[in-house]
Amino acid sequence: MRPAAVEALERDTVAAVAPPQTLEIGGWLVPLDNGTIGRARSAAPLSHDMGPEAVGEIEAAYRERGLKPAFRVADVPSLAAVREELTRRGFAPEQPTIFKTAFIAELAEFSETSARILSEPDDAWGAVFLGEGFDPADGAHRIAALTRSPGAIYGAAGEDGETQGVGVMSFGAAWAGIHGMRTAPAHRGKGLAAAVLAAMGREARARGVERVFLQVEEANAARRIYRKAGFSSAWRYHYWR
Repeated sequence: MRPAAVEALERDTVAAVAPPQTLEIGGWLVPLDNGTIGRARSAAPLSHDMGPEAVGEIEAAYRERGLKPAFRVADVPSLAAVREELTRRGFAPEQPTIFKTAFIAELAEFSETSARILSEPDDAWGAVFLGEGFDPADGAHRIAALTRSPGAIYGAAGEDGETQGVGVMSFGAAWAGIHGMRTAPAHRGKGLAAAVLAAMGREARARGVERVFLQVEEANAARRIYRKAGFSSAWRYHYWR
């Protein structure tokens, strides 16, 4: 992926989760948040050719503010020196996550099942997002962060007019982003996630957006759905904590 695309993706990734403050230190984005969203509280390089020179300054910036230092680093050969420096400082890699991208045109045609698009989450949307099978404290923090994301939309789908599957789409300077895909446990396997993804894709297409990204933990079975929706892997990363 071209360096300019990597930088655009990282900037739009952080903007989507709307941390209270973001620093830029030595070519890194350093979001400052004490919540539960990893992307909102871990530093990420704006280039995959970054060296380790800024790691110490970034660690100090977190500690000076009473925050736990964390880094989000792609598993690419050109960042090996960064990972070596983090290891030397006592950090360890956790939570392997896949960064995926797709074309909006393909996503918009993924499902013909209808879904609703909301300008803000309603009570039924929140009930799924905070419901059975999900951590309510983490969910509440994620809703608060995502509703701060400028222009975000909220997808909702279900049977008989109910809301049983939900998702969020953010709009950055260059990319749309998919976040918060959740389906109530009793209604999984009914195509609700596909309906939500496609509906949000159609909204993005209407806005003239061409590309979309998402990030999914490596062990998450939802990767199968995203592959069918046209997403392909851009890179894998770990959180270093």
